[in-house]
This record gives sequence, C-alpha cells and structure tokens, in this order.
Amino acid sequence: MDRRRLQAVFRKELRQLSRDRLTFAMIIGIPILQLLLFGFAINLDIRNLPAAVLDESGTWRSRELVAELASSQVLDFRHRASSPQQIDSLLRDGEIGAAVVIPADFEKRLERGNQPAWQLMVDGSDQSVQAAARQLASFPLSSLQYRPGTETPRPVEIVNFYNPERRAQVNTVPGLIGVILAMTMTIFTGMAIVRERERGNMEMLIATPLSPAELTLGKVLPYVGIGLIQVTLILLLGLLVFTVPVRGSLLDVYLASLVYIAATLVLGIFISTLARTQFQAMQMAFFLFLPQILLSGFMFPYDGMPRLAQWIAEIFPLTHFLRLIRGIMLRAAGLGELWFELLSLLAFVAIILAIAIRRLRKSLD
Repeated sequence: MDRRRLQAVFRKELRQLSRDRLTFAMIIGIPILQLLLFGFAINLDIRNLPAAVLDESGTWRSRELVAELASSQVLDFRHRASSPQQIDSLLRDGEIGAAVVIPADFEKRLERGNQPAWQLMVDGSDQSVQAAARQLASFPLSSLQYRPGTETPRPVEIVNFYNPERRAQVNTVPGLIGVILAMTMTIFTGMAIVRERERGNMEMLIATPLSPAELTLGKVLPYVGIGLIQVTLILLLGLLVFTVPVRGSLLDVYLASLVYIAATLVLGIFISTLARTQFQAMQMAFFLFLPQILLSGFMFPYDGMPRLAQWIAEIFPLTHFLRLIRGIMLRAAGLGELWFELLSLLAFVAIILAIAIRRLRKSLD
C-alpha cells in the first residue's frame, strides 16, 4: 500500500464532503438533535396529565385529597365533572387522560378501611398514562390518614379503561401503523423526483406539457394505494396475532389513515425537492423521522416533555395520527370527536404540498 496514494484519496474524500453541504449538515445535526432530544425532551416521568375530578363527597377531607393529588404535579385538573357520564365522554374524546372520583361516603369508607375510598380512572389506550397511575399509587397522601398518627392501606381503586388487561400490544400496534407509514411513505416519495434527476428523465418531463402540480400528484398517487395496503396488513396481523380490537368504525380508520398517508407523502415530495441524490433524500427522511418517533408520544410520554418540545411535536403529522388512530381503534371515538387532529393533518398536507409544488416549479424552470 502506497502512503501517498492513500493520502491523495483521503484528501479527495474530505474535499468532496466539505463541498456537500447537506451531508456535512447531517453529520453535525444528527448528534446535536439526538443529544437535545434525549437530554431535554425525553422524560419518563409524566407531568401535568390532563385530568378531571368528580367530588361527590364535598367535604374538607375530599378537597384536601384533590389538593394533594394536584400538588404531585402528575395530574392537572382541567375539568370539574358533574356525573360519571361526563367523565366517560371526556375520556372517550381524549380531552383527559385520567379522572379522580370521590364517592359521597368517602369518609365512611376511610373509617371502615374495608373498601376503596376513591377511584382513579385512567385511559388505558396510552401506556404512559398507566405508568402515571402507578406513580400516583406510591405518592404519600396525608389526607388518607383518618386518625392522626395512624396510616391506612392504600384505599384507591384504579380503573383501566379500554385496556383492562394492560397488554402492551393494545397500545403499540395502533401506533405502529403511524410509525411504519411515516418511515416507508416518506422514504419512497423522498427519492421519487431525485431518481428522475439521476436517471436523466427530468429533462424529458420538462419537455412535456405536465404542470408541477400534475407531476407532483402523479408521483404521489401510486403510493396512496401502497399505504392503504400496509394499513390493511397491520390491522389483520394485529387482530389475528395480537388480538388488538378495532372498537370504532373501520371506515374512520381508513379515512384517518388516508389523510395521514397524504401527509407523509407530501413530506417526502418536499424532501425530494431539497435533495440532489437518493442518498441525501434517505438521510433527510431519517433526519425528520427521528424527532417524530421520539416526540409524538409513541415511545415516551408526551405529557412528560417540556412545553417547547410539545410545541415542536405538534408540527409533526405522527403526533396527531397517534391520537386519531388510538382514539378510533381503542376508545371507539369518531372523526367528529377528534376533529382537531384531523384538521391539523389536513392543514399540514395543504401547507407542505403548496411549498413542494412551488419549489418543484422553480427547479423545472
């Protein structure tokens, strides 16, 4: 091996990397992004979980219990319910993740100590909420000491809605629909236009009467069918292998998936207008996929993240699709009840598609 030839190739590769600004930015950006996400945004302890309280006792001791639970900073009591039916509706619509129910005979239950004195109802469609319930169960509550200086056993009954068996697959499989679509659809379309450039077909497309909008939509539409096939496969395997139910409307599942597929596809088209090679397109797809999976609530609790990280998470389509698909499949909610998440996805599609078409028009010109 000749040392001078080796040095020449080494210097050539360094110069080539320094000229490729996108690759150099990825080399610097990925470790910085991972450090910031894991260091600041990822927190396994849930804080400020949206909650409701139904206090049928109305005594000073019940109010003290609510105040102590609020001081734990695990629950954020945003609703004062007037009936159990209202709590059911709030849980089903996804407005709260937990609810505290204090019965009218709260003090008598404390005195007897032979039955739970209060209930903690949690949304079992989100595994992180179940972790919050266990966290609250170990929180010291002085209001549950009926006599001064004495301690009673933990008099709480945890009611797990939508996943009473606490099976992890029930939470994971619906989320995997979004994760798999985000990865495959974005990569497929991210390399679509770049592949045309690399093969020299872009010049032929420019010579045709195709408009940028027609070219963009023509590239996207074939992958819509592929995405729906993937959704069907995941639903079938989830039902047959893991017995994950679809409690809501199957039509709502496909409509929500269709809008989400459109969001991932237009994101891929936008990437293809930025990248010059297929390798760069794949790099950028993974660069955007990483914060989505970390911040969306799929792997780590959304309510444990700092406010800034939550604002960033609201930009990504996976965050809204997870709420949609879990709400429909596990809580039997309808698209009308989850309208904000659906509108957020539609707004993302409209904005990114307009930007992608504009950038594509410039590249054609």
